[in-house]
Amino acid sequence: MSAATRVAAIDCGTNSVRLLIADISDALVEIERRMEIVRLGQGVDSTGRLAPEALERTFTAMRGYAKLIAGHGAERVRVVATSATRDAANRDDFVRGVVEIFGVEPEVISGEEEAQLSFTGATKDLAALRPMRPYLVVDIGGGSTEFVLGTTEVEASRSVDIGCVRMTERHLCSDPPSPEQLAAAVADIDAALAAVRTGESTRDEAAALAGEAAPAEADLVDAGGGMPLPPPPPAPPLVPPVPVDRARTLVGLAGSVTTVAGIALDLPAYDSERIHLSRVKARQVHDVTRMLLHSTRDERATIGVMHPGRVDVIGAGALILDRIMREYGFNDVVVSEHDILDGIAWSLV
Repeated sequence: MSAATRVAAIDCGTNSVRLLIADISDALVEIERRMEIVRLGQGVDSTGRLAPEALERTFTAMRGYAKLIAGHGAERVRVVATSATRDAANRDDFVRGVVEIFGVEPEVISGEEEAQLSFTGATKDLAALRPMRPYLVVDIGGGSTEFVLGTTEVEASRSVDIGCVRMTERHLCSDPPSPEQLAAAVADIDAALAAVRTGESTRDEAAALAGEAAPAEADLVDAGGGMPLPPPPPAPPLVPPVPVDRARTLVGLAGSVTTVAGIALDLPAYDSERIHLSRVKARQVHDVTRMLLHSTRDERATIGVMHPGRVDVIGAGALILDRIMREYGFNDVVVSEHDILDGIAWSLV
């Protein structure tokens, strides 16, 4: 066995900022794993900017992480930022704060690199389960969802702008959401899932290319007569399609998926050891999703496995997972606690 290198990986997403300190040689040995819900992506979908209060919440969490990194003597540090900072006009404010705290510049990575890191982190320890391959690794974040098809290496990937924070802010505004809001969210998610399969651009991507904001669902109805407007002409493909029909095992990552798994397993409290590498049936995911979307905020807050920072957005995250399984025909999902954070750590050696 080669000598271990102590590394520190920080993943700053739309909803949370997470830290992994680990010793890596031939295997990854976890020293510290932390997560704080900071909602960095608060309002980014509508304003295009990182809110000052969201930046301060994020920097507060990072200052605590910097103390842990120094205390454990990590030799290498990498900070990766994903969807919210990719979309923000004032991301330089974020970069300056990170450099001041960690002494390294954050890497605002592309959706494709995000997908590669997620795949590496998720598949390193699947061998014991001997699942059928290829895998479709799905990382449901706050602002975007990554889809990666592969066996030992990535064969195809796509990042689309459907995430638990983005869908909540865009559509699921009531407590609980109205049938009309749910229908709009489902339409948005299903359109993105179709784009993953075909390689066509999503509505968000087409609007970004045109330098415009994506239309809200209500904007798609003519205000005068109430008749639907004709659909826009199809946009040209932006990336190769992900052949999801080739996948034999669905692997689900991130907090929305692990929370749904914890509820499906009827755990009294969050237990990462029981959740990691568990299999959850499509019917269980659907039942949990219905329960969450028909519950009030106060009711969701009483669920034992629920992190307080996920109470507002878990319904949207569960809905994304449910639609993925229904639209792509998966009977179950393998749930992984290891994800992009582990991939970042492996990239340091």
